[in-house]
Amino acid sequence: MPEEFNRQSSFGWMINVVANKASKDFDAELKKHGLTIALWPTLMCLWEEEGITQRDIAAKSKVENSTTTRTLDKLEKLALVERRDDPNSRRSFRIFLTEKGKALETELIPIPLRLNKDLLSALDSDEQKQMIALLQKMVADI
Repeated sequence: MPEEFNRQSSFGWMINVVANKASKDFDAELKKHGLTIALWPTLMCLWEEEGITQRDIAAKSKVENSTTTRTLDKLEKLALVERRDDPNSRRSFRIFLTEKGKALETELIPIPLRLNKDLLSALDSDEQKQMIALLQKMVADI
């Protein structure tokens, strides 16, 4: 007999509720800067390491390569990134932040720090550390 499904104790449902709240709040904050949450994973990757390929960005941000292409097109139109020829391959490009793209880091990073702090505020310090460690373990396995 299958185990009874209870939405209130369903990991998938609960993580989705938290993720939707985080996405909605973060997207609203980014829109104030003319950006969307869809651009965020690519910007984060480039703030961590510039000069990587589109394929590297897709792998590191866990986003499809085709989605990364569209994201880079948007970021290029916003003058936040530029594509440069890859000296090792005629078929690929290296992605670099523009000065405008670099400057956004100090302006934007406080936003998710504040939102994450708010989301985790229902947990005590030890619970917060445990939650982050468990989620890191799960993400590493995806």
